[in-house]
Amino acid sequence: MAPWTEWVPLISADPPPSPGVYLAREGEGGPVVYVGVGAGARQGGGLRGRLRRYTSGKALASGLGEGFFDRALADREWLSERLAEVESGRPMRAVQWGKASLVWADLHVCWALVED
Repeated sequence: MAPWTEWVPLISADPPPSPGVYLAREGEGGPVVYVGVGAGARQGGGLRGRLRRYTSGKALASGLGEGFFDRALADREWLSERLAEVESGRPMRAVQWGKASLVWADLHVCWALVED
C-alpha cells in the first residue's frame, strides 16, 4: 500500500482514478467518522469516482453520504435554512440538499492507493 496523503477538504479532493482506501474526518482536526474503499476503474473510477459521487450530492443514501446527510437533517439550524428556502419559493432539489449537507459537514479526507 502507498503512503497516506495529507488531509484535504472533501469538497476539493482530487484523488487519482485508482483503487484505494480513504478516511473521512470532521473538520481539520476532528475525529475519523468513516473508512471507505474506492474500487478500480471497472467499478466506477476508483477513489476519484467514489469521492465525486459524494461531492456531486448523488450519494445521499450510501455510506459516507448517508452519514453526513442524516447528521445535517438532525441539525435544527441547517434544516431551518432549507425550510426557509422552501417557504420563500426557492426549494432545492435533493441533489442540492446533498451538496448543502456536504458543505455543512466540513469533511476532510486522506487516502492511500492500493494495487487491487
